[in-house]
Amino acid sequence: MTHPPDTSMTDATRWMLAVRDRRDRTAFARLYDHFAPRLKGMAMRGGLNAALAEDVVQDVMLTVWHKAAQFDPGVAPVSAWVYRIARNRQIDMARKRARPLPEELIEEASEPDTQQIYAMEQEVGFLQGALAKLAPEQRQMIEKAYMGELSHSEIQAETGLALGTIKSRIRLGLERLRHELKELR
Repeated sequence: MTHPPDTSMTDATRWMLAVRDRRDRTAFARLYDHFAPRLKGMAMRGGLNAALAEDVVQDVMLTVWHKAAQFDPGVAPVSAWVYRIARNRQIDMARKRARPLPEELIEEASEPDTQQIYAMEQEVGFLQGALAKLAPEQRQMIEKAYMGELSHSEIQAETGLALGTIKSRIRLGLERLRHELKELR
């Protein structure tokens, strides 16, 4: 008995599963054609010029090919998975561009800007105060996600909590942090 095709699955998900399960190059080409212009637009809106945006697209799609085995449609849609890879790549590029050259590093080390140091210490104090006002379970999830740089799945594996609970605690905690930081300033 044949089963009707799953109509709830998007084309992108079908293509990604074909890449994951069979290393299907035609499906990958379709994924590339679908996501490349969207990723380039996202990168350019993020401040990259066209050449760097194209580099991001190439890196992201190469990562999609190499890490296809990690894709799980039960965890996230293919678009969310691809855009997360892209966002991480853009963050890496921004960090790389923001790193000072060795000469700049020496200059900065010899002349610390006391106003910047004071402002940063004040910001840290504001953030610590706002974090202290959160419910312990919200603070714990935010610390794991943002300070521990754990994914929601990694937090789930570590804590045994449901993904929905983790996401909810993070969302509610971030809303409260925004409110608290707005009040403190």
